[in-house]
Amino acid sequence: MGIINVTPDSFYDGGKTTEKDSILKQAEHMLAEGATFLDVGGYSSRPNAKDISEKEEVNRILPAIENILRKFPKALISIDTFRSQVAKRAVEAGACMVNDISGGTLDPAMFSTVVDMQVPYILMHMRGTPQTMTLQTDYGDVTKEVIYFFSEQIAKARQTGINDIIIDPGFGFAKTRKQSFELLQKLDLLGQLDIPILAGVSRKSMIYKTLNVSAKEALNGTTVLNTLALQKGASILRVHDVKEAMECIKLTEMLNPYL
Repeated sequence: MGIINVTPDSFYDGGKTTEKDSILKQAEHMLAEGATFLDVGGYSSRPNAKDISEKEEVNRILPAIENILRKFPKALISIDTFRSQVAKRAVEAGACMVNDISGGTLDPAMFSTVVDMQVPYILMHMRGTPQTMTLQTDYGDVTKEVIYFFSEQIAKARQTGINDIIIDPGFGFAKTRKQSFELLQKLDLLGQLDIPILAGVSRKSMIYKTLNVSAKEALNGTTVLNTLALQKGASILRVHDVKEAMECIKLTEMLNPYL
C-alpha cells in the first residue's frame, strides 16, 4: 500500500504531493513499482497535527482521487480518514476501501456508512485523537489491550454488517517507542483474531529516533522492520517506498517453505 498524503504537514512527505502533477507522478511511480493499493489521505495524523474541517479534507482528497482514477482507471484507492462523510464522498469518487485510524471510535456513523458502501474496512488501534494521543500511552500490557480493543471493535463492525476487515495495530499512535517495538515483537499474537494484518512502520519515529537519524534517512530501518512484520504475520505493508517494500515481500516469500 503506497502512501499519498495530500497534506501540507505530514511528518515525512508533507507538501510534496498537494498539486495535481506531483500526485499523478507519485501514483504512477508507486503503481509501476508494484503497489496494490494507493492510500490517499487529506488529514495529517502525525502527533499534534493541526485539526482541519471536514470541508477542507474533502477538498483535498476528491481532486486527488478523481485525477488518479482518470489517468489510472484500474488503480485501487483506499481513503485514509476517520470521518464517515469524507469516506462516503471518497468512495462515491471511486475509492474502494476505507482506512480509519480511529477504528470507528471518532465517528459513530463510520461503521454504518461502510456497510452502506459495501467496501473493505481497515480498523486501526488508536487512543484519543492525533492532537491528544501522545498523552494516552498508559497501558498495563499494550499487546493485550490492543487485542482486546480489536476483539470489541471487530464484533461491533460485524454486528453492523461489515464483512471485509483488516486490522492495523497503529504503531506510534498513542504508543511510546518501547510500546511500538513490544507490539511488533508480539505481532503474531494478533493472528488469533483471524483477520489480515496491515503494518505501517514506514519512516516512523520508532525507527528514526532509535537510530538517531531523520525520517529521510530511515529507509533502511523501515526495510528491517517491514521484514520483521512480514515474518510475524503482516499481510499488507503501508509504505512511502514501494520498491523496497516489494523487495521485502519477494524475499520473505522465498522463506515460506522453510518457516
